[in-house]
Amino acid sequence: MNNERPIILKIGGSAITNKAEEATPRTEIINQLAEEIKRADLDNLIVIHGGGSFGHPSAAKYSIKEGYKEDPTQKFGFAETHHIMTVLNGLVMDSLILHEIPAISVAPSTCFITENGKVKFFDDTTMKAMAKLIFTPVMYGDVVFDEKLGFTVLSGDQLVTYLALKYKAKKIVVGVDTDGLFESDPKTNPEAKPFKKLNLKELKELQPKLGKAQGTDVTGGMAGKIAELIPAVEAGIHVTITGATKRLSIYRALTDQSVLGTEIE
Repeated sequence: MNNERPIILKIGGSAITNKAEEATPRTEIINQLAEEIKRADLDNLIVIHGGGSFGHPSAAKYSIKEGYKEDPTQKFGFAETHHIMTVLNGLVMDSLILHEIPAISVAPSTCFITENGKVKFFDDTTMKAMAKLIFTPVMYGDVVFDEKLGFTVLSGDQLVTYLALKYKAKKIVVGVDTDGLFESDPKTNPEAKPFKKLNLKELKELQPKLGKAQGTDVTGGMAGKIAELIPAVEAGIHVTITGATKRLSIYRALTDQSVLGTEIE
């Protein structure tokens, strides 16, 4: 990348879509986040967003994550899942461009190959060129080709940790639809206890207890997200989990200000 270690911003699909209704964006949140990214004015930012109610239903319907079972309808499902993710990505890109951010969409399906669901190859030629000229790459959870499975799903959470480790990220900011991590789902339990700070040991103990996502989710909900983040934390990368839907939370996290959420050391 450029001389600065990157900051990686992961925007959860549950924050920018309504997961209860298929392919329903939350355009007001997408616009709010673009405004906050513009205000943060970072030259070393990589943005990754999830699929929410766009990618997950199609991926689940055709069992894309499990790989190709020689069912021809799965090939259509692969194409449909990729396409619907480009639609959501297009809405994110619309807002970033409207806010005059030099953002460029990078489709993981064109530059990643996995083996049994784990990244085996990544062609980052384009990413290096973008970093040199200070563009903002925007990736997303996508379907990718897999050397053992035929194809699978490469989640945004996997991308976050892979890129954070590869480029020695300065920090990771994860925007979700709650104010950080809680002992139980605060959307169903208003008395749920928040975790303000966690170390690696505490995070590993908490991870199996975290709940599944509401709505269709092929990547394991919050428990899956944290499982993917653990290797980055092990490498010493600071992680902030905060509410993407709460105004200025993402801006404050990106600019090293105190924020309502969970800090993971």
